[in-house]
Amino acid sequence: MTWLITGGAGYIGAHVVRAMAEAGERTVVYDDLSTGVAERVPDDVPLVRGSILDAGTVARTLADHEVTGVVHLAAKKQVGESVEHPLRYYRENVEGLRVLLEAAVAAEVAAFVFSSSAAVYGMPDVDLVTEETPCLPLSPYGETKLAGEWLVRATGRATGLATASLRYFNVAGAAAPALADASVSNLVPMIFEKLTEGVPRGSSATTTRPPTAPASATTSTCPTWPRPM
Repeated sequence: MTWLITGGAGYIGAHVVRAMAEAGERTVVYDDLSTGVAERVPDDVPLVRGSILDAGTVARTLADHEVTGVVHLAAKKQVGESVEHPLRYYRENVEGLRVLLEAAVAAEVAAFVFSSSAAVYGMPDVDLVTEETPCLPLSPYGETKLAGEWLVRATGRATGLATASLRYFNVAGAAAPALADASVSNLVPMIFEKLTEGVPRGSSATTTRPPTAPASATTSTCPTWPRPM
């Protein structure tokens, strides 16, 4: 099986590529390098530079590399910027996803994994966020991710494409220096301190659930949308 990793030269994408390589999976990276770094992509992994909105290049990439699965990470992802430029975010995050899904269906791709976001929840007044927590996004960025989930789910139902949408909160740190992102790496000590508050000395931080735990994947319908005005 060959996986297309869109945004594979990005911070999270580069980790996905490395993890798949370690698992013995073949991958090809598709990235416009607007924020991605080509050097993050291993030398033995093909890198195609192109926009997710370029239907022709997307289709050729799927065909040339005989892609059978897609992990879609490429997206605009700054909440504040999305408020200032909502049209840009809907174009890149929703129309770009539509272009990719259309090409994937035409190429008879078997599986599609969509990188969503915990931004679909907004600021829920709950102690623990679950997949059943209502989705009330507070920014155009969050709206595009929720719309993306709907589009992926609808496409899967209509075509038989196997799909999954992953929601996660902020991440930081790097598995290797080449994968580091200076804009977030300085958050690691603070995040670790918050996650380990109240953990007895000598115990494992991994056994403590943070106040708001991320859902690793979702099939939730998020019925409370649009948000009441």
